[in-house]
Amino acid sequence: MSVSSDRQVMLVALGGAVAISFSPVIYVYSDTNPATGAFFRMLYALPALILLAYIARRDDSRSTRTRWMAFGAGAILAPDMLSYHSSMIFIGIGIATLLGNSQVIIVTLASWRLFGERPNPAILFSLPVVLAGLALISGVSDSDPFGADPIKGVIFGMGAAFFYSSFLIVFRHSNRELAPAANVQLDATAGAALGLLLLGLLPLQSASIDPIDLQPTWPGHAWLVVLALLCQVGGWTAIAYALPRLPAAHTSFAILLQPVLTLIWGVFLLDESPSTNQTVGIFLVLAAIIAVTIFGSAASSQKISQKA
Repeated sequence: MSVSSDRQVMLVALGGAVAISFSPVIYVYSDTNPATGAFFRMLYALPALILLAYIARRDDSRSTRTRWMAFGAGAILAPDMLSYHSSMIFIGIGIATLLGNSQVIIVTLASWRLFGERPNPAILFSLPVVLAGLALISGVSDSDPFGADPIKGVIFGMGAAFFYSSFLIVFRHSNRELAPAANVQLDATAGAALGLLLLGLLPLQSASIDPIDLQPTWPGHAWLVVLALLCQVGGWTAIAYALPRLPAAHTSFAILLQPVLTLIWGVFLLDESPSTNQTVGIFLVLAAIIAVTIFGSAASSQKISQKA
């Protein structure tokens, strides 16, 4: 890919990241429980994605196996979305989004464990930094931390990070043929919708997860329609387009823009105000994520040059 084309794809990825950075804000405005919000954002996105996929159907040369892989990626996204939306309820949108995007660290460790890709020593150094940041964010050192239940928020947030990293790995490999992004996104969204429906019908109240409310309410569901079209269709289709066309490090950097912006939206649009210790924890986790992204990029570039 030429430098010019690479920059254009990077701009698409950044645009998608900006769009999805607003998804937590819109979700809060919907005033729905996590299972309901996560499920309907997928369901309401399907008609638009079906239309876009139909328009681009002649350019979709993927095999049935590859399409099922995209559907499977969506199924993995289901517990991520449920965990992510639950984390927002307990600890706020900014911190929840930051925790979910710590997936770059999990991907690096998974690559080391599964593929023998030994990470840069600085990446290993970032792990205790993340743990210290998580401890501060959880509010264990605060008498009155921000959030309804910060400890639960951290647990759900790290669960979201685990499933998000798994989703990104599978989703990236589900479009090696570079099929139209909307078609890939349709398969993944359908998988996520089915997965969320099944999860939402399970008796998970003991895990602080209320069941799906299938009765539409307004204006809450109007916000979910906006969320579906802006973020699930627009933002994630842009990211689906960019994922297989950019190096993994570039994609991680683009997606990293989302938690930074969401932290800003949380403060200025929703008046979120983490405590001093939690703010320190936020910066520690963010610094660790940035370090992993930068050093991971350097390591990847070096490995590519050695192979060439």
